[in-house]
Amino acid sequence: MKVAVFGLGYVGSVTAACLAANGHDVWGVDVDTAKVDPITQGHSPVVEPGLDELVAAGVAAGKLHATTDPRLALDRADVSLICVGTPSTASGSTDLTYIRRAVRDIAEAAGVVVPPDSGFHSIVVRSTVPPGTVDGVVEHVLAEVPATDGFTFGTAMCPEFLREGSGLADFYDPPFVVVGTRNAKVGTALTDLFGFLGTEVQVVDVRTAEALKYACNAFHATKVSFANEMGRIFRYYGVDSREVMRLFVQDTSLNISPYYLRPGFAFGGSCLPKDLRSVLHLARVNNTDLPLLAGTLATNELTVRDVVDRVVAGPGREVALLGLSFKHATDDLRESPSVELAERLIGKGYHLRIYDAIVNPSRLVGANLRHVKSKLPHLQRVLTDDPAEALRGADVALVSATDTAAIGALLGNPPARTIDLSGRLGANVEALPGYEGVGW
Repeated sequence: MKVAVFGLGYVGSVTAACLAANGHDVWGVDVDTAKVDPITQGHSPVVEPGLDELVAAGVAAGKLHATTDPRLALDRADVSLICVGTPSTASGSTDLTYIRRAVRDIAEAAGVVVPPDSGFHSIVVRSTVPPGTVDGVVEHVLAEVPATDGFTFGTAMCPEFLREGSGLADFYDPPFVVVGTRNAKVGTALTDLFGFLGTEVQVVDVRTAEALKYACNAFHATKVSFANEMGRIFRYYGVDSREVMRLFVQDTSLNISPYYLRPGFAFGGSCLPKDLRSVLHLARVNNTDLPLLAGTLATNELTVRDVVDRVVAGPGREVALLGLSFKHATDDLRESPSVELAERLIGKGYHLRIYDAIVNPSRLVGANLRHVKSKLPHLQRVLTDDPAEALRGADVALVSATDTAAIGALLGNPPARTIDLSGRLGANVEALPGYEGVGW
């Protein structure tokens, strides 16, 4: 397969050399001769362990080339990979100037070169770009350039996950290979292109692929900041935070796992809110700022407020709340975000009916009873053990309960709107008219 790689910085150079090493005919393109010339001479333009040798081998084998002329790269090419820079603007937005330029270069060069035998060319963004870039920028630029005889374009997003210093290892052993496209031909082309990696190519929605890289990098930044905040507070108590984190990462059931990483409703219960406030108190008494953890409480509050706002923005005053405890399979109401949600909606004059398969007011005791009495003193009046009764006449259902009775009643008599607080109600519920996911 002939591949054009636009942008010969870190990502482009690693991508080009690795593809060439595995038999593809790769042409790197860059406007900067300081990047093109070293590759032409058999050297890497960037410092990366093992890359210099890989570039030299690719050039010697006649599989790796570099040029400032897009036409040489596009002649008979099957795929273009856009690996150009996407720097921040002064306001923090992403500068897509180089993306636009690369797409325009591809489209214009296609007008004067020989198309591939298939007549189909895949334009694939590898650079990190905001969701909507392929649809709103790449496709728009292609539409501006006159149609080219012999070339049909398909577009995609295929994010890279290369760390500087371990780029070659990361390329050959990626966490996943994700292609965002609506064009089956592009999906097939990239499956063939990356087939030597032995990793399943997952074809997803374009915007999902664009968002994935941001989610990964934001989480990595969050982990670094979290570990540093733990170190900043625990040092006042003679704690070796490195030892704490050594033990911390051994928990692959909760700490380092998919658990808790599904967009849904706010956290609550008897542990997380209380202990987070305690850590923040330790910080205050030691005059230490922990903005990440302070922001965690703030964003939890915003999650509850967002659901209230969504209810208020819609029509009707009848609300069914399916699920009241802070999590599935418990009757613990302490700091349950659903209790907070119920209190706010009642306070705004909404008529609320609540179903929970487990919560029985007569069996609540201790702090659990005291909490719900302070928030919902008339719980007995609005609580029912029949989900169909809770849903009768409802304009909107707020659903965190996932028991069979709740789901069955919801499917049997769906209201005009269903807001999924759990993020795991399943395809049948998601197919209902008026379905909304909290994390969507």
